[in-house]
Amino acid sequence: MQEILVLYYSVHGGTRALAEAIAEGVAEVPGMLPRVRTVPRVATVVEHAAAPVPADGPPYVELSDLEQCVGLALGSPTRFGNMAAPLKHFLDQTSMLWLSGALAGKPAAVFTSTGSLHGGQETTLLSMMLPLLHHGMFIVGLPYAEPGLMTTTGGGTPYGASHHAAPDGRREPDADELRLARALGRRLATVAHRLLP
Repeated sequence: MQEILVLYYSVHGGTRALAEAIAEGVAEVPGMLPRVRTVPRVATVVEHAAAPVPADGPPYVELSDLEQCVGLALGSPTRFGNMAAPLKHFLDQTSMLWLSGALAGKPAAVFTSTGSLHGGQETTLLSMMLPLLHHGMFIVGLPYAEPGLMTTTGGGTPYGASHHAAPDGRREPDADELRLARALGRRLATVAHRLLP
């Protein structure tokens, strides 16, 4: 079995729900398994480190998770049209993987959750693609062959899965958003399987 790393940061649970749906889609592809991981918050006072194990949810990611995966789904809530600082902080620590080319040639997909419908979903997705392209990864999006892209009234873009969480962050992903996230997971795992030597 080969593993797809589903790596995300979430505050109110919208990005986490998409990550779980993407993991379900990955698991639908024979021979592929999801490995779900998260990143700790970035402390405003650097002397206060996060606990080494999160209180709930998946474990924190390690660089070895990236090395061992055959594909990556990367997710973040939107912060002013960009990925959240904790995810960027982790990616900034991947220079050794970049130098060794550990991620080159692997497929990657991105996903996000925003507080407003037009709150930077697409720019956040594009911002997450930039370090992945520098690592030499192949970007996998959602083609318009997925009919949900034409019918969704919430999230969902050809750049990746997305969710409109509402300004208070309490809107749960709807059926279309979850269906598109599962489709992205299936597509990523299928591409990764085809790229295996």
